[in-house]
Amino acid sequence: MNDLEDRVVAFAARCVKVCAALPVKNIGSANFADQLFRSSTSVAANYAEACEAESGKDFVHKLKVSMKELSETRIWLKLIGESGYVEKTKLADLITESQEISRIFGASVSTARKRICKQ
Repeated sequence: MNDLEDRVVAFAARCVKVCAALPVKNIGSANFADQLFRSSTSVAANYAEACEAESGKDFVHKLKVSMKELSETRIWLKLIGESGYVEKTKLADLITESQEISRIFGASVSTARKRICKQ
């Protein structure tokens, strides 16, 4: 594995731990857990697909999907914090990590688009 892949997988795993910590009897938190689980693990899955892209355009598309999933994950984390299910301070690092990974993906998309245009 590479460092970014490890980082994306670790991010998703940390989000899954947040999901596991939510009370399952509450319909709101159960929905938050399901949505956070889906979006955060999708980041890792789409990154893996980007790494095996069939073309530059496919690579860009998969990373853009990962970026959308990161945005969704960030919103679920904020909603979980605002709803009081988990202390906001405990989610701050995950929110920051989602922003940092998104910036890395954005830079990769920009570079890939430049290369595509030169072809």
